[in-house]
Amino acid sequence: MDFLVREAKPDDAEAIVGILNPIIEAGVYTVFDTSFTVEAERACILNFPQRGIFHVAECRQDKKIVGFQSMEPFATYTHAFDHVGVLGTYVDLAMRRQGIASCLFKTTFETARDKGYEKIFTFIRADNLVALTTYLRQGFRIIGTAQKQAKTSGKYIDEIIIEKLL
Repeated sequence: MDFLVREAKPDDAEAIVGILNPIIEAGVYTVFDTSFTVEAERACILNFPQRGIFHVAECRQDKKIVGFQSMEPFATYTHAFDHVGVLGTYVDLAMRRQGIASCLFKTTFETARDKGYEKIFTFIRADNLVALTTYLRQGFRIIGTAQKQAKTSGKYIDEIIIEKLL
């Protein structure tokens, strides 16, 4: 399959929620525990930080959005972290292992460099080995484990802290 990676638009909100909510409902890939509405996602896209990066992967054949990646500045209360972004990657559960994440990473890394980012930082659920492997293949390295980082349905979840220097 061939994918086009482009900036997210407000009209993409329904497709993004259609990818994200089943991932949340599965309860094993993310620490998010509350579904998103189309209206909330549209507002998020409209109000996304200027230095942020929000890409969708669109299948060229049928124009269906099959994944997305967003990166926001690590902190806005000081300029000391202007070079650091926090990343999230989501692929349609039915489309995993098709190279979608790789396409997203390639474009996001290029855009991040253009926007002055030098480092990307994120957390991965410790029990999500597929996601961890995907990030490690993209050059991220493990820098630690945040124990009991999240608590959903009364259960604690550890997260692996990873980073990539651009």
